[in-house]
Amino acid sequence: MRLPEIDRGDTLRHRALIGMISRVSGIRLPDAARVAFYDQDFAGPTLGEWTQRTMRGPSGWSVSERELMAAAVASWNRCPFCVGAHGAIAVHGFGRATVAAVIDNYRTAPISPRLAASLAFIEKLTRDPAGTTSQDARDALAAGVSTADLTDAAAVASLFNIISRYANALDFEIPTEEDFAKSATMLLRRGYS
Repeated sequence: MRLPEIDRGDTLRHRALIGMISRVSGIRLPDAARVAFYDQDFAGPTLGEWTQRTMRGPSGWSVSERELMAAAVASWNRCPFCVGAHGAIAVHGFGRATVAAVIDNYRTAPISPRLAASLAFIEKLTRDPAGTTSQDARDALAAGVSTADLTDAAAVASLFNIISRYANALDFEIPTEEDFAKSATMLLRRGYS
């Protein structure tokens, strides 16, 4: 359900910020950022800090790899907004063809076995969380994924299982490919918090 407060802002201050940011950036402020203004208790600082730490904090995964994981989780949750937003960021490290191949079928995409094994693990976490077992983790570890890297991949999956679902629930507007690309450049430069 689309909330009008997300589109326009719920306070005069938020309306002014949304308008200013949209004018300066040259694009409509994406709904993900608008939600952060609207729901300060959940989508504001707390979620922003968790997202920053997960997506930009120290990790054995590159920023592009984590963004690709986020886009994959979003595709399994059928969230076009998050696929577009995080796929556009992953393109900076992988290129458009590889990102598209991963979203289509990561098992046949031109990515490292380590990344493919991690995607298999987080796909199971996303699609069948109750069916995920220690054997799934052992399979990823056997493919060369470290415990720390598997933990980081699980953190990305956990985060984007929440974000992609609320993006769908709130019916986020889907920007153009050009606007996704502009937002991606900004998120690479500024991060999430």
